[in-house]
Amino acid sequence: MFPGPVVALALCAVGYASAQQIALPAALAYTPLSAPCPANFTLVRSAGKHATLSHQETAYISTRQKKVLPGAWSSYLSAVEHSARTQHIALPHYLTAILEGRAEFPTLGIATSGGGMRAALFGGTVLNTLDGRNSTSVSAGVGGLLQAASYLAGLSGGSFLVTSLVQANFPTIPSLIFGLDAGAGTGEDVFGGWLNELGLTSISTNATVQTEFIELLLEEIAGKHAAGFPITFTDVFSRSLARHFVNGTTLADFFSTNFTHGAGITWSGVANLSTFENHEMPFPIIVTDSVSQFENDKAVIPGNDVPLTNPIYEFNVFETGSFDPMLSSFVPTLLLGSRNRTCVSNFDQVSFVSASSSNLWNEFNVSAAALAASSIGPVVAAINATFPQPGLRLDTAAIPNPFQGVAPKTFLDRNQTIISFVDGGEDGEVVPIQPMLVKSRGVDIVIAIDASADTENNWTNGSSIISTQERAALFPGVYSFPPIPTSPNVFEARNLTRHTTFFGCDTNHEAPLVVYIANGGPPLGQPPLTNLSTFTDTFTTPQIQAFMNQAFDVATQGIPISSTHKDPEFPACLACAVVDRARARIGERRSGVCSTCLQRYCFS
Repeated sequence: MFPGPVVALALCAVGYASAQQIALPAALAYTPLSAPCPANFTLVRSAGKHATLSHQETAYISTRQKKVLPGAWSSYLSAVEHSARTQHIALPHYLTAILEGRAEFPTLGIATSGGGMRAALFGGTVLNTLDGRNSTSVSAGVGGLLQAASYLAGLSGGSFLVTSLVQANFPTIPSLIFGLDAGAGTGEDVFGGWLNELGLTSISTNATVQTEFIELLLEEIAGKHAAGFPITFTDVFSRSLARHFVNGTTLADFFSTNFTHGAGITWSGVANLSTFENHEMPFPIIVTDSVSQFENDKAVIPGNDVPLTNPIYEFNVFETGSFDPMLSSFVPTLLLGSRNRTCVSNFDQVSFVSASSSNLWNEFNVSAAALAASSIGPVVAAINATFPQPGLRLDTAAIPNPFQGVAPKTFLDRNQTIISFVDGGEDGEVVPIQPMLVKSRGVDIVIAIDASADTENNWTNGSSIISTQERAALFPGVYSFPPIPTSPNVFEARNLTRHTTFFGCDTNHEAPLVVYIANGGPPLGQPPLTNLSTFTDTFTTPQIQAFMNQAFDVATQGIPISSTHKDPEFPACLACAVVDRARARIGERRSGVCSTCLQRYCFS
């Protein structure tokens, strides 16, 4: 959090953007570039009523399925078979046939939730648990699913994880978090880890250091303002996030003005990374909510801030837009910020995408007085003093609206020059399952990682996926979601958040089967370590390691056979869930361990 009294000092020190400020390497690299669009250029692609995918996404998924997934599924099968042999478990013949490629492979998506650094660490641990490069996970019989996934989505704290992982060229999670590959170097290409010793917003208790840091962040966004683009608190937050989650910063140069600190690294630029070019990573998606002055406040779930009827947007590497039927349109992510025949590049900064997905600061803006008194109030005041922008809302991410005039009967912001993005979980859907529900993506199985803080002790109680079920029901032509309990009380009474639970085992196969891994309580009789506040953002290395050890146990315990022992059948049970939709397609009946596993793990 930004300490108000400290940042207030910045008001006295920061003036209008100067040429010297804009000349900072980070300010230059953060500035969008404009040029006339080519003749006969069409910016907006309509996805239509059938929510069609872009040609680029279709090609990426198709090539990955042909060139990468056969080996990935084979490696995963080897891990499952090794675990099964160890436990003297006979796997059904169809499971082996599917994962060997003698039948159509499953289409797997992974969705990792919001919840600040708690969610980033919990989600990161689950991804590490599913990573075939992790020998411990392979030995546990679950490693390899990350490599076999077709899609990977994150929002808010989950966007910290997904954007940093992807832009760093898909390293292992320990390398990502701890910067194990950075060595002693500095420079633009170094990824120094998440630098958890310093906070995401408040980096020092020293008033002078904190004030100078905020001044530096304001200087780094000066070029964007000078180029005629709206800037808000999200831009300030973006530049802070970049130092933690984007290449180009180490502890040694955190405050240096000689580096870009991740500025200029764009989300569309991921397409040029070797792991993306070689189709080695799942197709990455970041989710954000939107707010509008024309929204229907009656559609807000109590306790949340954004109506379920507002469009949900996604940033993928190729396109940004919404599959929701009230818009169902996209623009190239490379050209985000474009409109009115002016084509813009360099707007889609990785850190800005993540900040847009995690910007929950609008929750403080219940009144002008409340915003001014909040932790971000002084920063907002400093933005107003430094970059006057009359009428612009400063507590959201501001995007020049490329969809003006689109869907004139249904799109809320069809006449607005700016669309406003906020934290992707503010409608209650803290797990970004929605992209996996788009029917044209054909996702069979979703691993839903839920580290939201629903209870007073910061545990998950199922509220997020209840919201997803409610929203999917509003748009049945586009989304399908399996039946789940409609009350958090049922989740808690049946311990559905205390162990991995499968949803949708015996329902309409248009909806994916959901493997739900929740941060619902400490595993195996351990003291709680993973239920940190959403606003806790500084950690020591031993704290992170202890957190990750416990989260690994959460992800691999299954339904424990005792207070201290994991389910030895869980790796086989997970594999049974992974292939279940593919099994149904070839007309096989569940048998053997898959039959008994799904009876135990499936909600009914």
